[in-house]
Parts: sequence; C-alpha cells; structure tokens
Amino acid sequence: MLVVGVDEAGKGPVIGSMMIAGVAIDEDRMSQLTKLGIKDSKLLSPMRRNYLAVKIKEVAKNFYILEVSARQIDEFRKIMTMNQLMVICHAKVLKELKPDKAYLDAADVKEERFGREVKKNYGSSIEIVAKHKADTKYPLVAAASILAKTRRDRSIRDLEKDIGVSIGSGYPSDPTTKKFLSNWFIEHNSFPDTVRHSWKTVENIRSQSL
Repeated sequence: MLVVGVDEAGKGPVIGSMMIAGVAIDEDRMSQLTKLGIKDSKLLSPMRRNYLAVKIKEVAKNFYILEVSARQIDEFRKIMTMNQLMVICHAKVLKELKPDKAYLDAADVKEERFGREVKKNYGSSIEIVAKHKADTKYPLVAAASILAKTRRDRSIRDLEKDIGVSIGSGYPSDPTTKKFLSNWFIEHNSFPDTVRHSWKTVENIRSQSL
C-alpha cells in the first residue's frame, strides 16, 4: 500500500512562497524512514534538515513539492480563505502522488473537517488521517515537513541574494524582516512581488508611512 505524508512550510510568512510537500513510501518500507531519526523540521538544525532531506529522497518511493508564490497567495486570498487554499494545495499534492492512504498536518481548527474537505477536493477513493501537529506524531509527515522547510529556506536565501539585502526569515515577527520591509517601502514606495501584499504587516507599514 502506498502511503503519503503531507505538510507545509511558509503558511504564515509575509515574504516568499509557501511550500507544500508530500512524501510517498510503500507502507512495508516505513521502518527505513523511522530509522533515520526523523523529527518535526522545527526541532532540527538547518544542517540536520539538509542532511535528512537527501536521505528521505533516497528512501521514499516518490516525493512532490508544490510551490505557491506570494503573488499567487495574494490572488487566491481575494476569493478564498487560507484554510480553503490549504485544502486545494494538499489535494493537488495527493493528486500528483496518488496514494492509497495519506497523513496530513491539519490546517484547520477542526481536524476532521480538513480531512473531509481534502478528500472531497481530491475526488478519488483514499483514506485520509488529518491531525494537528501531525509532524510530531507521524514520521512520514515529519519527512514532508523537512522537505518543505528545506525548500522554503533555500528559496528565501536565493531571494536574499537576488535583492542583495538581508530579509531575515520572512516571518512578520522577525525584526530583520520588518526592518527590510519598512526600508524598502520608504525607498521605493512599494513592495517587491515576493512580498505578500495582502498581509496585515504590509498594510500596517503602508498606513504608518502615510
């Protein structure tokens, strides 16, 4: 039986893309994944995450990472909530990997509703287990978390090189990120396409500059 774990990185940041990763493995090979000592990506150092990302790709039967850009997120938010977008993104990852069973990190206050909505959007027969903090409960979801996080981190560092200025983690609570956004707006009276214009952080900087 083909089993998939799905998790995201970058749902909350004001800068950069969101990554939704899926890792597929034959259920009888799951122990190989467990032996790697996989944990929730947030509990691992960047070096350890990068190492495990390589190992996960070696052990997995298949994997897929969906990237949703800042501009796409802004457009989707005009017609739907982030939770609805998460349903669509998780279903798209499952459509790429076509598993018999999937474990999802629930992006809704109601786990069962999230699983039900993803299954409906997927449109085919599948068993879905959606749980909060699934990356701490299921190694397969933790593996997806690692792939999503390493891809997100790499994209932020590439973005930093392109811009030529430190942008921090991209999260609204990061002082480096806030400083970058404020300075950029003062200098250009606008924000780059890689910034999520629909975020409250951006609205606040605009209003403070008026």
